[in-house]
Amino acid sequence: MPKRVLQGTVVSDKNDKTIVVEVERRYTHPLLKKTVRRTKKYHAHDEANKHKVGDRVQIIESAPISKNKRWVVVAEGG
Repeated sequence: MPKRVLQGTVVSDKNDKTIVVEVERRYTHPLLKKTVRRTKKYHAHDEANKHKVGDRVQIIESAPISKNKRWVVVAEGG
């Protein structure tokens, strides 16, 4: 099974080697037929501490790194 890749914005870089990435998904509500925006935050591993708040990044699933970290930064997002 392929690993999921998500794209989002860095909202926190205060932890060492960790960033918090906010990912937004949009879907059509089944009854109201209105586009709904939902956001979720993921803790991602950033080995070099090079990403800052506001950066657009791509993250990929990985084996658990710590209690909350299951994602790794792979590239700058578009």
